[in-house]
Amino acid sequence: MRSRAERRRDTEHRLTHDVDLWVASSSADGAPYLVPLSFDWDGEALLLATPADSPTGRNLAATRAVRLALGHTRDVSMIEGEVDVLEIDALPEEWGDRFAARAGFDPRASVGPYRWFRITPRRIQAWREVDELPDRELMRDGCWLS
Repeated sequence: MRSRAERRRDTEHRLTHDVDLWVASSSADGAPYLVPLSFDWDGEALLLATPADSPTGRNLAATRAVRLALGHTRDVSMIEGEVDVLEIDALPEEWGDRFAARAGFDPRASVGPYRWFRITPRRIQAWREVDELPDRELMRDGCWLS
């Protein structure tokens, strides 16, 4: 079983090195939606881009809440976060460039109207198997636990 410090290091490694994650959102009336998206991590928040009129784009803009999953089902990091919605031209150019380099596509060059979604983690959990469930919480209320 990993310590909390090891789990945090593993989670930060995934945030720094993974390219894609699962995005779970829901509509204002509670209809769930799950989709994989590319992301960038700046050490404080995750940056996603998706079409403004997609189910995920509409859900994130309406509820400003999201749940993200990194990794495999037997080695997962779950992130609950608050969503800031930014129009595609409102993001600093260097952030968009970094996202495009990491994700392999640039939503600023897409035909349809995309938006940026900047997600600030409020709660992070990480576990591999049932023995890690009791101490799975790594972040609460936006603060890393020690």
